[in-house]
Amino acid sequence: MAAPEPDPGRVPGTVSAPRTTAGTGNTPGSAPDPAPGPEPLTVPSMSAGPDFVLRPWEMSDLPLVREASLDPYIPLITTIPAPYSEAAAEAFVRRQWERAATGAGYPFAIVRSRDRRPVGAIGLWLRELSEGRASLGYWLTDPARGQGVARAALRTVTGWALRDLGVPRLQLYIEPWNTASARIAEDIGFRREGLLRGWQQVGDERRDMAVYALLNSDGPADGRAVAAH
Repeated sequence: MAAPEPDPGRVPGTVSAPRTTAGTGNTPGSAPDPAPGPEPLTVPSMSAGPDFVLRPWEMSDLPLVREASLDPYIPLITTIPAPYSEAAAEAFVRRQWERAATGAGYPFAIVRSRDRRPVGAIGLWLRELSEGRASLGYWLTDPARGQGVARAALRTVTGWALRDLGVPRLQLYIEPWNTASARIAEDIGFRREGLLRGWQQVGDERRDMAVYALLNSDGPADGRAVAAH
């Protein structure tokens, strides 16, 4: 798992690049027009290979939130509620909607095609888009691991972000012990750039994170995102 961007409410400020609008002009002596807010985002549905679909979060995904809440690691790096309650799970899903509505990023549920069962999450976060960079994070519940799910999802969102959105630089933050996630990132074309000491709060301690990056100028990512019909 690559460390996801913290949910709104955990870290102050989740604002993407502000939208640009034509100036309206002010009457002399009047207060200036308020600064425009970020554009709401529409989270698309995309196929991630033949076996998985990425789509917006739904309230029907509460069983996935319950399953993730039982994982020993996922609640430490996300705001998945632990212990689980239905009210807290519903609030988690609403936060994902809020992230798109406020322009903070694109949160996706990862869903198995054959039975429409959600098995994890991946997000593209735009808090630093005005600086030409965005970050990615993902997690999977235990039954979905080791089946190529993370690779398919990461490849799809990476290709879409670089090609369709034109993001200049994508970043991943991975704990040094997580060799499986590091291998997936490198397979897709991300390069390890260094170690960030004490970078992120994980549970009750600060943890080091290795930073991986892929530039739009590095060439196309492996694979292409295909819009789902």
